[in-house]
Amino acid sequence: MAFTLTLTEDERRTLSDRLEQGTVTDSLRWAWENFGQRAAIGTSFQGAGLVMLHHAREAGIPLPVFTLDTGLLFPETLDLKRRLEDFFGITIEAVTPEKTVEEQSAEESPELWNTRPDLCCYLRKVAPLQNRLSTLDVWITGVRRQQAETRENVSVLELYQFDPLRDEYIYKLNPMAAWSRDKVQEFLKRHDIPQNALLSQGYRSIGCWPCTRPVAEGENERAGRWTGFDKKECGIHTFLPMAVTR
Repeated sequence: MAFTLTLTEDERRTLSDRLEQGTVTDSLRWAWENFGQRAAIGTSFQGAGLVMLHHAREAGIPLPVFTLDTGLLFPETLDLKRRLEDFFGITIEAVTPEKTVEEQSAEESPELWNTRPDLCCYLRKVAPLQNRLSTLDVWITGVRRQQAETRENVSVLELYQFDPLRDEYIYKLNPMAAWSRDKVQEFLKRHDIPQNALLSQGYRSIGCWPCTRPVAEGENERAGRWTGFDKKECGIHTFLPMAVTR
């Protein structure tokens, strides 16, 4: 169950600004020292998330790590998960949907991602994430402002209403908000961190295999998601109502 509010809005803004002026490690250490196991890193193995995992390991910060395994991930992504667990010496929790892909096809429709992608994302990503977040006070993400116009105003520390009826909240911590793609890639190469083999094939933002394609030179890094649909986000970063304005 998420927490009842303790920081005032002015205090939250001040803390967010202070964390932004610090390092990724500073943000991760703040989460661990104040919330322990009730803070966790959620990653889909994009570059920014891997940078955070490296900072946590190097600083000896044992934050839990989880990923959403939708049942529709590329084989290369599942292979990367195993390689990252070996590389960092950690276990990455796989958060799964209530129903298998086959059960979803039988109850909703075959290949739901082709007809109702928002519903597919909700069933396979948002609902499982919501269940996992119900055990946390701080959700740590690799969201960066440069990724897409829908993310360009993200703050390092945000506050969301987890359950408005119970007046419960959850912090969303985005230590990588100000990092550019080039800075992320340089860090990954410098530390020889395993990456998804699909990157060499033109993929830049990698999600479920039915809804992800390579991108052309000059395209936004998330342009390869949900081709043919007026859809920019899967919903995991938009389903919670923000408690206050940025």
